[in-house]
Amino acid sequence: MQHPAGDLHLDTFLPFMRDVDRCQRALHELALAWRMIEASTRMNCPEDGALIIPTIEDARRHFDQLEQQLIVSLVAEKMTGILREISTKALYIIDIVVRNLYERTADVSFLATDRELCAFAQHPDEDAKRARCEARLEAYRRKYTVYDALLLVGPDGTVLASAGEGPLPAHCADPAIQEALQRDGYVQIFRRSGLQPAKPEALIYCHRMLGPDGGEPVGVLCLCFNLQEEMNGIFASHRDPGARYNMLLLDGGGRCIASADSDWIPVGRTLPMNPACSAELFMHAGRLHLVATHTAGGYQGYAGPPGWRGQVIIPLEIAFSSQARAAPCAPARTTQGLLRHAGDFCRPLHDVMIAAQTIRRVVWNGQVISGGKAGKSTRLRAVLAQISDTGARSDALFQRSIHGLRDTVLATGLQDAGFVARLMVDLLDRNLYERANDCRWWALSPDVQQALARPCATSAAHAGRILNHINSLYTVYTSIFLYDCDGVVIAHSDRDAGGLDFTGRQVDPAIVQRVLGLRDDQDYAVEGFAPTPFYGDRSTYVYHAAVRGADGGPRTLGGIGLVFDVTPELTAMLNDALAGKPRRQACFIDRQGRVLASSSAAHAPGEPFPIDPELLALENGRSVSRLVVQHGQYTLLGCSVSQGYREFKRDDGYRDDVLAVVYETLGAAPPAEDAALEPSPSLQADDARLVMAGESEEYATFLYGGRLYAIEAAHVHEARPADALLPLTLGGRPGSVGMLPLASDTGSGLAWVFDLSAWLDAKAPAATGNEIIVLSRGAHRIGLLVDALQAVGRYTSQPLGGAFDSDTRLIRRIVRTSGHSMIPTLDVDALFQRLGDGGAAAVSLEPVPAHATGEGMAVL
Repeated sequence: MQHPAGDLHLDTFLPFMRDVDRCQRALHELALAWRMIEASTRMNCPEDGALIIPTIEDARRHFDQLEQQLIVSLVAEKMTGILREISTKALYIIDIVVRNLYERTADVSFLATDRELCAFAQHPDEDAKRARCEARLEAYRRKYTVYDALLLVGPDGTVLASAGEGPLPAHCADPAIQEALQRDGYVQIFRRSGLQPAKPEALIYCHRMLGPDGGEPVGVLCLCFNLQEEMNGIFASHRDPGARYNMLLLDGGGRCIASADSDWIPVGRTLPMNPACSAELFMHAGRLHLVATHTAGGYQGYAGPPGWRGQVIIPLEIAFSSQARAAPCAPARTTQGLLRHAGDFCRPLHDVMIAAQTIRRVVWNGQVISGGKAGKSTRLRAVLAQISDTGARSDALFQRSIHGLRDTVLATGLQDAGFVARLMVDLLDRNLYERANDCRWWALSPDVQQALARPCATSAAHAGRILNHINSLYTVYTSIFLYDCDGVVIAHSDRDAGGLDFTGRQVDPAIVQRVLGLRDDQDYAVEGFAPTPFYGDRSTYVYHAAVRGADGGPRTLGGIGLVFDVTPELTAMLNDALAGKPRRQACFIDRQGRVLASSSAAHAPGEPFPIDPELLALENGRSVSRLVVQHGQYTLLGCSVSQGYREFKRDDGYRDDVLAVVYETLGAAPPAEDAALEPSPSLQADDARLVMAGESEEYATFLYGGRLYAIEAAHVHEARPADALLPLTLGGRPGSVGMLPLASDTGSGLAWVFDLSAWLDAKAPAATGNEIIVLSRGAHRIGLLVDALQAVGRYTSQPLGGAFDSDTRLIRRIVRTSGHSMIPTLDVDALFQRLGDGGAAAVSLEPVPAHATGEGMAVL
């Protein structure tokens, strides 16, 4: 799926994104405010405002750029979320169908070799044989419930035997019969057919049957797949609860084969397709739609019926109306801390954050430069007040928009993780459904029954050949073994011809007793996921069924066991879930949190997986997505619990819940949940206003370690972005984090940059390092690494006094804002005294004398 940013026409989509439209209107109002400030400054104080006008121009220019960038990013991410959602669902539709139909090709190929059915097809002239044949077909259909009809057709089109629902023909001249007779393989049709005359279209798999005597074609086996029932199950499991979109199965010409909502789009309707899953709009039935179309990627070399596609279509006017974009269910400190990694998981979000910081820095620097020179100029002080107020309002809007963009990106990722987890358990249930069917059906094989009814070397050898033939067709098993009532293996297959020898081996007595206690041929037993000698002492599932006498009586002769090759099968499902995303991993776990399979070597089978116990207790069929901190990483986690498939794990008495977990890392989280992860405090617009009366001084405020501080603006030279820092610490002082290139009256130079953590408090967290405040005192300059810039204004201050008074204590006063906030103030004189103290402070720093540090460079 392409990122839609380059395909967007904002005027087309904005009317349908009400929250983005409101944001755009608010941005327009603030842009107008900046223009009005600039115009009034030029008219009312052209001389006094000369210093601040370049700042206003710069701020307005950056604001205009950010306004467009922010709106484009918001629209693009919302569009990405919708397109990813419908594209993923469209892919699921066709992938699930193709995987299911692949099993049908194996079914018809194997059942067409059934000795009893082939013998009857060669000599179909006895009613008693026909009754036994139809009973056998019905027994098969009771186990493989995906079929609504099975027919055995003679070469002349006569229906020799049948089982199933609805009216079935006595004779059929469908061309598929003759095609199958002449082909060494299956024939797949989807169209109107005389084999199922009551259906307008039928999906049927046909395979010729060879006579046991001469090996000539004696008939055709036809398995009629209940496509409508299957599609209804897929749609019910994966459809949007809000019914915003319709899920469809299309043929190669775009004609609807199955529809989740036939009142909206009926079967037979031809629709536009969008295989690129782009942001292009398509007209259908007089409405504009977003469309995603996927062909199958294929499974085990099988591509499905030619041209079939999965498609999801959603009308534009409701695409974003109920879009799940609520704030992620995570602590504020988690979502706030995650913004540090925006450059890794969402570049547009990172770019918007950098642009917002640039505007804040431009305004902050302008106020620092001109604020001290405002003096008693009422007009200039009024301009500065307007700048402070508009800057605070702009910053607040940007922060809301940034958080909204972040939440949109996270919601899309969380939704995707939940979708993938749901698909994983769905595919696993469908896969294991087939295993339960296989063991029960093969237990009815006359050759298997005979080997246990008349045990001897000859019958065991023949049974071994039969099992190897079955295993060659059903390669998901490493071995299929046959055992007597004592649990002793008498015959087995060896899929990989690796020299396996299970003959004489004892099956676990507990499972033997369970098998002997099965009521009828519909029951089965499963050895839960655990190490077994039949899988090299590794963990897997082994499916068992009881083998009874050929007369169908209650006497049990023994059992048959199918060793599921769990490692490659589950690994393939996990790898599909990764979708080529290097930060994503996936695993299957049980209700106890024990790993069954994992795409990550960090979680070996059998080991516990770290997960919230609340998720382990989710109801069957439930899916949950969360933003969590796991293994020291911010992580998008999706979890879904199996709910079975058809009667499997629902009505057949077997219960073994499996959870699929999909998790994608976004960046490292701090090792401790300290104050640095809490939402950053900030000055509100009322707090940022200049104090117009009483004793006041100019202060610049900033955030450090999640706390708000102030410093005398007279000592602030400027603020610079942290990415200007040079990581040069050789020859520096303790606490230095690098050097900052600066321009001075005498040329270029470098200033040391320090982290305040060692000076303020032994437990103070280090800065996240977004901004550098350059301080000057006489000829010396240093930089302080801080989290964020806040406001510049005139505030009243008062001393702390008493025991807090010290020549070198950094905080001696606090300032009060008009909003009655109290902010500790860094004392610049005390700071530089510490720099020159030489040893009295915990971290002794000295001013760096001016000397040559390289060609044309000096330390300031």
